[in-house]
Amino acid sequence: MPKARLDAAFAAAAQCAPGKAKTDYYDETTTGFLLEVRSSGGKTYHLRYSDQGGRLKQFKIGRYQDIKFADARKKAEKLRSEVVLGGDPSAKKAEAKAVPLYIELADQHLAEAETHQRSYKTTEMYFRRHILPKWGKTKLNDINARDVAQWLSEKRAEGLAPATVEKIRVIFGRSFELGSRWGVPGCDKNPARGIPRKPLNNARDRYLTAQEAARLREAVAASQNPQLQHIVGLLLLTGARVRELLDARWEHVDVERQLWLIPTSKTGKSRHVPLPDDALAIVASLPRYKDCPWLVPNPDTLKPFVSIKNGWQRAIRTAKLPGLRIHDLRHSAASFMVNSGIDLFAVGKVLGHASVQSTQRYSHLANDTLRAAVEAGAAKQRAA
Repeated sequence: MPKARLDAAFAAAAQCAPGKAKTDYYDETTTGFLLEVRSSGGKTYHLRYSDQGGRLKQFKIGRYQDIKFADARKKAEKLRSEVVLGGDPSAKKAEAKAVPLYIELADQHLAEAETHQRSYKTTEMYFRRHILPKWGKTKLNDINARDVAQWLSEKRAEGLAPATVEKIRVIFGRSFELGSRWGVPGCDKNPARGIPRKPLNNARDRYLTAQEAARLREAVAASQNPQLQHIVGLLLLTGARVRELLDARWEHVDVERQLWLIPTSKTGKSRHVPLPDDALAIVASLPRYKDCPWLVPNPDTLKPFVSIKNGWQRAIRTAKLPGLRIHDLRHSAASFMVNSGIDLFAVGKVLGHASVQSTQRYSHLANDTLRAAVEAGAAKQRAA
């Protein structure tokens, strides 16, 4: 185990001892600092040390041709100080090498989502379109909050809606929450947490008048999609979410009790939706297909519609209702109920709202009903 006063000149001239595959030259000044010289001519700087358990370890500092001697010594001194203070540079390096790329964490996240999440397809789309192209090939410990904030800012600049950008942030952050729970290296900090963001106001008030609803019904009745008129009619009469109706089964409709059971909704709870006579008339007119359990299936596939976007867009053009969303039928159903004098609690129960706050957005719609009430009171006083 030859010792030497290592310096740049010595390192340049050092040779492997004859007949040996390699020779290690230990520095006389910095304990454990050595220059490994191989018979092939290659040379490498290392630090050799014993860890807290007494195991002998060696940390590669760098190859002779890649690093200056002064930098190699400086690194060796820093590593030696770390060892003296109880550290283990080799273990730290192995830990860093074990940190996976984000795409590996994303695969685990998607596997978990496919098992437990109803909106898996949406989550998968966000990964594929927005998250993986940016972070897929990045090591988890190389992702920091500043870079994530910049990325999200760029997403907003691309024209994505604030709610969409927030959804991307939440999904991305969820990856690190899961990784931390699973003990994945590099997930000790969540780079999507603590990023400043403006409060979102996604509420969009669009309600059909009775005349507009009539025009829409006329337009969907002429649609090339024969089920569209049934779908729109039932949505306007029940206030259900479109996916709830597209996934509805015959077994969940109780004509005698005039109830429709929605076994799983957005809130995760089941609920019963009362069916008015007009809705029952639509149900009675629905085509029945052999061995098909769906209430309003795609006639071509006999499976639930994936989307009714094309027929819907043509219908709202025909009805001269530009920008109307299919979800606005739910708001419109609520407005018809409220303006007929139905109290907000009952409306919330029909719609399946998880909280009173969700229904409060319709409170201003009761103005006509409330005005009629005070007018009736005033008329009674005048008659006295």
